[in-house]
Amino acid sequence: MPESLYTRRMIPRGLKDFLPKDAARKRAVENALATTFARWGYAEVITPTVEFFECLALGDGPELVEKMYRLFDREGHQLALRPEVTTPIGRIVATRLKDEPMPQRLYYLANVFRYEEPQAGRQREFWQAGVELVGATGPAADAEVIALAVTALAAAGLKDFRLDIGQVGYGNGLMEGVALSADDRRAIRKALLRRDYVALEEILERTGLPQDKRRLLRELPRLRGREEAIVRALELADNPTSRQAAENLGELYAALAAHGVADRVYIDFGMIKDLDYYTGMVLEGYVPDLGFPVCTGGRYDNLIARFGYECPATGFVVGVERLMMALEGQGALPGSEPAPRWLVGSDHAGRPRALSAARHMRERGWTVEVDVLERPLDALLEYARARGVPYLAYYDGDARLQVFAAPGYTALDAAGMAGLGDVAELFGGDAP
Repeated sequence: MPESLYTRRMIPRGLKDFLPKDAARKRAVENALATTFARWGYAEVITPTVEFFECLALGDGPELVEKMYRLFDREGHQLALRPEVTTPIGRIVATRLKDEPMPQRLYYLANVFRYEEPQAGRQREFWQAGVELVGATGPAADAEVIALAVTALAAAGLKDFRLDIGQVGYGNGLMEGVALSADDRRAIRKALLRRDYVALEEILERTGLPQDKRRLLRELPRLRGREEAIVRALELADNPTSRQAAENLGELYAALAAHGVADRVYIDFGMIKDLDYYTGMVLEGYVPDLGFPVCTGGRYDNLIARFGYECPATGFVVGVERLMMALEGQGALPGSEPAPRWLVGSDHAGRPRALSAARHMRERGWTVEVDVLERPLDALLEYARARGVPYLAYYDGDARLQVFAAPGYTALDAAGMAGLGDVAELFGGDAP
């Protein structure tokens, strides 16, 4: 057969093969992530690689729609290869899971496709591992997905990394009530997304914004750090939307301390995302010497409603190949082990003790789901039965521990706890 472009390349540009060594490494990374997701009570879902174009376009913004691979089936329907998985999961929740007990914790491992220029860390086909916590609002739910992102990256073997979190409401609030065209708003957003501050300055000069607004938008990329960034953001906020966004990050950062991951997390009020469905907290994970994030995500309370079902949600996604590149630089490989399954709940006062217990149980390799809605004990027992979780630990306002086990879900005394092996040791002085 004569040599040609196709016989030399054999596969389309932007796609690649995984030979045995890389395939094994990729599977090890995915297994480490999936095992961690499952330990936090998340269940796997698998969506089709090909969906109706109109369905995907409901969730994805115009920039991503332009990058979709489109095709037609024999019946004339316009189809597309999924460019991400959050929108298909939104469809599933709205059509298949809306009558299930909430919140739903879902995770996925999937390949996605975007027709864009191939570059380091991003091909036209690439692999993602992500989670979606749907049906829960508030800082507790956002804190869980951030803490899970930190835990998952560490479980995969990553040592040196950080997570940046922002709040889209802060920047949106700064531009409220300002006479800007849609094109100018997009241009400002694009300059902030690319961290192109020269372009940002040119746009601000061209639009003729008031000096106080220019000063605030120039300051936005500098609002980075830890608690001091939140204090500064509150000082600068000139509208209720931005102030509420800054207060939200303050509550969220405090919750991360209870999860034991605050030392890995930094604040960045200048963070802008390339998808338009985010409504609150946003996050990105970074590794030194890697010029792109290894994970990204945030809160998207309006996306599922586009499929006819009002339902808040939050989540994140890890770029598997990007994580592999980072692991290669740090010489680390993941591992996994089997786990028992627990539900841990509390009222508000007992939450720090509950989170501490859950953290220690997960470190033992157990599957632990923490209630983020602070439901009363009766509601949690009903939830455990509906979800088939065999063990429930509950801390009340005095941080007193009660442990329940299926099938009857009756409270266990000290003898009953002893029958569960080393559970009493994990709970330490809390054991009844």
